[in-house]
Amino acid sequence: MISKCLDINSENHLTIGGMDVCTLAEKYGTPLYIMDENLIRENLATYRDSLNKFYNGNGMVLYASKAFSCKHIYKVCKEENTGIDVVSGGELYTALKADFPAEKIYFHGNNKTNDEIKFAVENNVGRIVADNLEELERINKIAGSLGKKVSVLFRIKPGIDAHTHQFIMTGQIDSKFGFALETGEAMTAIKSALSCENLEVTGIHCHIGSQIFDLEPFKEAAKVMFGFVKQIKDELNVEIKELNLGGGFGIKYLESDDPIEYSKYIEAVSEVIHEVCEKEGINPPKILMEPGRSIVGEAGITVYTVGSVKDIPNVRKYVSIDGGMTDNPRFILYQSEYSALVANRADAKPSEKVTIAGKCCESGDLIAKDIMMPEIKSGDYLAVMSTGAYNYSMSSNYNRTPKPPVVMVKNGVDTVVVKRETYEDLIRNDL
Repeated sequence: MISKCLDINSENHLTIGGMDVCTLAEKYGTPLYIMDENLIRENLATYRDSLNKFYNGNGMVLYASKAFSCKHIYKVCKEENTGIDVVSGGELYTALKADFPAEKIYFHGNNKTNDEIKFAVENNVGRIVADNLEELERINKIAGSLGKKVSVLFRIKPGIDAHTHQFIMTGQIDSKFGFALETGEAMTAIKSALSCENLEVTGIHCHIGSQIFDLEPFKEAAKVMFGFVKQIKDELNVEIKELNLGGGFGIKYLESDDPIEYSKYIEAVSEVIHEVCEKEGINPPKILMEPGRSIVGEAGITVYTVGSVKDIPNVRKYVSIDGGMTDNPRFILYQSEYSALVANRADAKPSEKVTIAGKCCESGDLIAKDIMMPEIKSGDYLAVMSTGAYNYSMSSNYNRTPKPPVVMVKNGVDTVVVKRETYEDLIRNDL
């Protein structure tokens, strides 16, 4: 199985968190997102405990909530004693409504609006991660107007090639995110912030990409960032208190994917950091990491009901489902590959090549192309694996399609944490 939260029961049905997927599909209808809360908590604990272990308690995991954002996930993070990373006013609002402690919220984004910045400052968000010089000036001005001082981190482009898809590489110089080291832009930003009376220079941040299976890019990024930490200390006599090394840790979408244990990432990078700190005489900053996909990705599946099966001889066999790009846009965006199985015949062996098609009026609305599957019949339940990240959070109402519900399973109990949208929900803002 792709994820350890999945199994097959005596009725030959797929289970998640020990609960029968077909029973849940019958209870809640399809399409349906199902997530295993115990695995989410386990993943959060792995990062939290590893950071504490390898950084002697001087670290914190920030759940990158763009992967999956709703009130319930923020409540889980609060209970697991982690921080969170938000990238919009909407995510911030949701977290605050879930009573997540504002001081453990880090607010990212390459083009925060004045309203978003004001909302963050008014609510005493722990850190704002500045992306550009113009934004620094606006943060300073807004903080001053509210009589507050804001702790800022600076998003830095370390120039690391993470060997990932070009759409999800964010650490290279040609990126819409952050300050470049090569051009001196990053140092200019630090100097500028030091002259702003309403800003406190707290730390620096980088993120080199997503779905990475290699340790070396993370180790190289740490070396580059500590080089900048030393430069700041030497030239400006300023000690960086926090270093956020981002996320990007790969998960298992296919059987061929081989992600490294997340604690191994943290241990390997910690060795580099401790060595550099000792060699350069730098006081170790607080180390932050912001995993998102690796917290929730493998903890989620999406279940569909199969509709028509269209076999075009010598061309392609299309299996149509009652969802598609509206609940999972990652194929049409990135050509992302997924694993799938027939949930009501979970141990059936692959026997034919099919293309799984969505119901939207778009020829590119696919979930998987030319994937080997067992024979699929109309009425079967089709489960797509590892959809806990960037599925619900990227879902849309295209073709006026209501969004599916999210059901969390935990210790034999299923709970709706996001209700299914209705047609009435679709027109609630229409005038």
